[in-house]
Amino acid sequence: MSNGSKHEVDTKRANKVEREARKAEKKAAKQAKKLEAKANRLRARAAAGETVYEVDCPEGARPIKRWTRGVPVEDAALRQLANVARLPFIHGWVAAMPDVHWGMGATVGSVIPTAGAIVPAAVGVDIGCGMMAVQTSLSADDLPESLGHVRAAIERAVPHGRTSGGRRGDRGSWGEVPTKVGDTWVSNGLKDRFEKICDKHPKIAKSNHVNHLGTLGTGNHFIEVCLDEAERVWVMLHSGSRGVGNRIGSHFIALAKEDMRRWFINLPDDNLAYFPEGTEHFDDYVEAVSWAQDFARQNRELMMDATLKALAQCRGIRPFETGLQAVNCHHNYVVRERHYGEDVFVTRKGAVRAGLGEYGIIPGSMGARSYIVRGKGNPESFCSCSHGAGRAMSRSEAKRRFTVEDHKKATEGIECRKDEGVIDETPAAYKPIDAVMAAQADLVEVVHTLRQVICIKG
Repeated sequence: MSNGSKHEVDTKRANKVEREARKAEKKAAKQAKKLEAKANRLRARAAAGETVYEVDCPEGARPIKRWTRGVPVEDAALRQLANVARLPFIHGWVAAMPDVHWGMGATVGSVIPTAGAIVPAAVGVDIGCGMMAVQTSLSADDLPESLGHVRAAIERAVPHGRTSGGRRGDRGSWGEVPTKVGDTWVSNGLKDRFEKICDKHPKIAKSNHVNHLGTLGTGNHFIEVCLDEAERVWVMLHSGSRGVGNRIGSHFIALAKEDMRRWFINLPDDNLAYFPEGTEHFDDYVEAVSWAQDFARQNRELMMDATLKALAQCRGIRPFETGLQAVNCHHNYVVRERHYGEDVFVTRKGAVRAGLGEYGIIPGSMGARSYIVRGKGNPESFCSCSHGAGRAMSRSEAKRRFTVEDHKKATEGIECRKDEGVIDETPAAYKPIDAVMAAQADLVEVVHTLRQVICIKG
């Protein structure tokens, strides 16, 4: 091919790409306009006191109230919700948040109130997983033009990822536990309480515990530097109880299944095996899950402290203050609460408590906005809201469907990993956060809108 012919072909290709880009931009703008109009309609209905959720009434089950208008819900998730709603100890109904999707054990994005029993697989193995966000006194102008060295500094400060099968030498664990982490493990009672739990359940002792305290993990766990609507700098992170929480969850899920077999209790899904209140395993589980939730909260606080210190030591960033506004909330946990005149256990599997005036965090994907919200205390949702955008597809489907180039375009302007190892976390693998927020207009109000400029994943 001559140089002239090659130039002509390249020009045609460039023009085609440009046309496709303009077409995609127009389509995205049209979709955004539609979503905003829908959000305004739902907000108006919520303000007028109208019901904005949908109700399913599966045969032989309690009702399911779904805040999913305008958000797709796959059939597998609906079947899973129905199975949960058929449990004999459901208090009132099951609530499904707009980010609802199929999950291991129970549906992610569900709120399960139970009287006299707990389903350990509904809490899952990432016990106490949640979010923390802190506003700083920095503004966008205080950040350096190139953010690569800031990202690198945070990555050095907080162990993340997983290597060596999680064993010795794992980059996501502490090789040598820092003094502050060790002091937290001892002084906050985590060590003594853990040893007490292990006396009764020795299998739990064989886990990564103190060496995972203050570490990030993998998957959808992240640390971000964000800007809000006033261009103020926030630090936000997402993680839970790490290896020890996984060991506790897995151990008690197996015990619950054994109990069901011993008592000849048949369930539509053996992952819904439960502990009745008053039994030995029930009390042991409550003790262990409460410990794991406390571990998770301390884990986030230690990571936040390390991240802020790393940020403060970066060249070009002036001294700053924190604590102007901070939120630390679980979204995978079980807690005793009072609803409709009864004390019940509320399991939030991928859901955040949104009591009246309570603050929460609803993150988008790597390339979408996130929100600091204030709860409206809606009793119909058991004072709950979504915990994020929610996956639109499985991790394997995302890896099959998207390329590294797709991911680079979706995360343009964000300092983050842009390799095939994070394709399953690419923005298009998640539901549109705007639609999710619109569907829960009667559950929360937005206080701050954040967009990330740095995203760190394991």
